[in-house]
Amino acid sequence: IVRGKVIEMATGSGHKVLGFINPKQVLWKMSDAARQFRQQRTLSPDAALGRKGEDLAHRYLQSAGFRILARNYRPGGGESEVDIVARDGAAIVFIEVKSRSSAEFGAPDRAVGEEKQKMIVRAARRYATRADIEWSGVRFDIVSIVFSQPPSIVHQQDAFFEGRAR
Repeated sequence: IVRGKVIEMATGSGHKVLGFINPKQVLWKMSDAARQFRQQRTLSPDAALGRKGEDLAHRYLQSAGFRILARNYRPGGGESEVDIVARDGAAIVFIEVKSRSSAEFGAPDRAVGEEKQKMIVRAARRYATRADIEWSGVRFDIVSIVFSQPPSIVHQQDAFFEGRAR
């Protein structure tokens, strides 16, 4: 059961503004494309797809007004990782990104079970302690990406604990 607010977005769905291209977006896309090309040669296909999903989620969150604080945060020991740490207003948001090439086997967020949530919370507590962040101001989101045509992005806010930081 997914709790909290769900925001859906299909990218590339015909929402184009002709005549103006944001230079930042062009640079981001070129940078992402170069990194993804390199990763396809060095990572497994699943890992490369995951990184591509993280890049897309990063850009989506930025366009939604989030301020990205960290990517792939791994506290000492390396037993857990948070894909993206961001600020959304006053809340610090720990975001798990799940990507799939298709929805054939269900929504990507179904892969975030109890054990995965515990690992993310453990890493988030270490981040919050080191950054002196009040735990009541923390939220956990999931961004699910299906690489259909066009790619589908589903952002589940407050996915782990309903009613946390807003």
